[in-house]
Amino acid sequence: MATQTRTDTFAALRDCFATDLAALIGDQAPRRTTPNAFIDLAEEVRDVLAASSIGNWREASEELDHAVGHLTDALTSTDGDQVSLLAWARTHLRDGIATAS
Repeated sequence: MATQTRTDTFAALRDCFATDLAALIGDQAPRRTTPNAFIDLAEEVRDVLAASSIGNWREASEELDHAVGHLTDALTSTDGDQVSLLAWARTHLRDGIATAS
């Protein structure tokens, strides 16, 4: 059951944030729908924003770095930890996108 919950939650996060993340780097949301593809997108956006000299983009990169850490940890977490890790990831994704916009 944990794998299904994790997959469903990753899908919900991807559906909610992938387009906005991709838009930050002038790209389209990836067609692959795996959790790893979503994490790869978040990492790519994090890295692009971190390389910028714009202050709020660097702050957004830090938020995305936290989100990536939580998403990665959620892939191997127990059921109890998974829920909180994905909730934290959602918060950091939302804050990162808002800060960069």
